[in-house]
Amino acid sequence: MKTVATLFVLLGALPLGARAGEEPGTVQQSMLAAAVTETLVEFTSPPLQPGQLAVTVVDLRGATPVRAHYRGDERFYPASVIKLFYLAYAHRRMEDGQLADTPELRRGLRDMIVDSYNEATSYVVDAATGTTSGPELPPDELAAWNERRGVVTRYFRSLGYANVNAQRKPWGEGPYGREKQDMAAHPPARNFLSTNDTARLLQEIALGQCVSRERSAQMLALLARDPFTVKADPDDQATGFSGAALAPGMKLWSKAGWVSWARHDAALIELPGGGRVIIVMFTDGAEHAQNRKIIAAIVRRVLAGLPKI
Repeated sequence: MKTVATLFVLLGALPLGARAGEEPGTVQQSMLAAAVTETLVEFTSPPLQPGQLAVTVVDLRGATPVRAHYRGDERFYPASVIKLFYLAYAHRRMEDGQLADTPELRRGLRDMIVDSYNEATSYVVDAATGTTSGPELPPDELAAWNERRGVVTRYFRSLGYANVNAQRKPWGEGPYGREKQDMAAHPPARNFLSTNDTARLLQEIALGQCVSRERSAQMLALLARDPFTVKADPDDQATGFSGAALAPGMKLWSKAGWVSWARHDAALIELPGGGRVIIVMFTDGAEHAQNRKIIAAIVRRVLAGLPKI
């Protein structure tokens, strides 16, 4: 049986991780270790294993962002959280004059983030990368198609993102044709992200550093959620993930992802006093994907454990 004492010994020395311009948060790291430990003890039927989650916290309340993480560099299938990266890349292309800023593109971006529609994402990926889904291709044409589709991954890699693969469209029933063909011919077959890289992108958007201050604000506007109005869908992005842990007076910007074997959220939370904190959490395992309480449990403990400043 898991005990708090035993798990804290195992998790207490969580790896510190900080980028240039950030401080490694010793206090925040200890707080996160306790939050993870207590959550692993709470969820035992079925058991939540230490290797089934990753969490990154970025405390934005001070002059310098402070980061803590648990398994923050591990690669997870990101589900719809990958749409955050397609959003940022589309704005990069628009800013550079390489992608027309049309009403239809704006509609696609809005539906991709606000409603998390896969059809809208397919359109945005096609527009931003110059690729389209369709019938199978001869090997040489498929190789050229793969090169064009890989532009999003290469863009983030050029910025120092270490664990971003943004090669694939999210699907409901697919993929088919050249999308399926390319998965077999040019692995990896699935996208991946880490919580550290996801938190970094959300931080850059929050601080107005993603593409430009104006475009960061436009991206952030699409991520705004109302966590205090009851939704008909229990898995609504506003209330079915981090939002369930928020107290009155807090504000939420987020992008969730959910498939039959994974449940994730990337959240920027504003506290009643105006300070902000980023909490990105990925969970793995079909036995936990329907559990709407795990992410909220971590978020609630992190918010309660934030040090005074």
